Amino acid sequence: MKVTVLSENTGTKGLITEHGLSLYIETDRHKILFDFGSSDAFYKNAEKLGIDLGLVDIAFLSHGHYDHGGGLEKFLEINKIAYVYMNELAFEPHYNGRNQYIGLDPSMDGHPRYIKVRGNADIDDELSFVSIKDLKTPIDTHGQKVKRGKYMEKEKYEHEMYLLIHDGFKDYLISGCAHRGIINLVYAMRFRSFVGGLHTMGYDEVCDEEILLDTAKALKDSNAEYYTCHCTGKEQFLFLQKEVGDKMHSISCGDTIEIR
Repeated sequence: MKVTVLSENTGTKGLITEHGLSLYIETDRHKILFDFGSSDAFYKNAEKLGIDLGLVDIAFLSHGHYDHGGGLEKFLEINKIAYVYMNELAFEPHYNGRNQYIGLDPSMDGHPRYIKVRGNADIDDELSFVSIKDLKTPIDTHGQKVKRGKYMEKEKYEHEMYLLIHDGFKDYLISGCAHRGIINLVYAMRFRSFVGGLHTMGYDEVCDEEILLDTAKALKDSNAEYYTCHCTGKEQFLFLQKEVGDKMHSISCGDTIEIR
């Protein structure tokens, strides 16, 4: 499996960087786009890297935040074949702790190539699009909310899903932000490698040391390889890498990794 980072917060290869995430994934059977970044930067970067996104045969939206779905319109414009899988709640109105809207553009809802998922979806022998329900540890929402009807509710990230790629007896987990908690993901699923954000950037290495140590222990105990980016945070990554060791890797815009 080969993963190329098309949109990410950081980069050193002359590509466009932004607060967002988009991953181009090549497997034995599929050309996949996982998330779409905040804008059309993922497309411009793909062109510079020589990647034809018109050949993507399946796409996934991890959750309903603008920094993962902002490029949806551009993708549907340049790709005429791929269905886009997402949770059925992806287009609910989502807000951050300052009551700023961070959801998707509601005018983009209802496209005929969306496949809205309730629960889990086994797509074929290679791909499963999954969610988790049972949580071992509480979710830290950092004040984020979802609007339902007239009322704001505490965010539960029920719209977040994950891509499992099956390769024989090995599973690889692709995640946007791990809002439901990376510790919960570790306990809910078994995977050889993880690619995506850990959503630890809001934690302070001193004030939240215990939380980061618990996270590091779960990562180390899982014995998986971690390729992290986006919402993990630079200082938080270095903290976790010190505890976990050489199974922690940082990736940025333009990087390509091969996972076996």
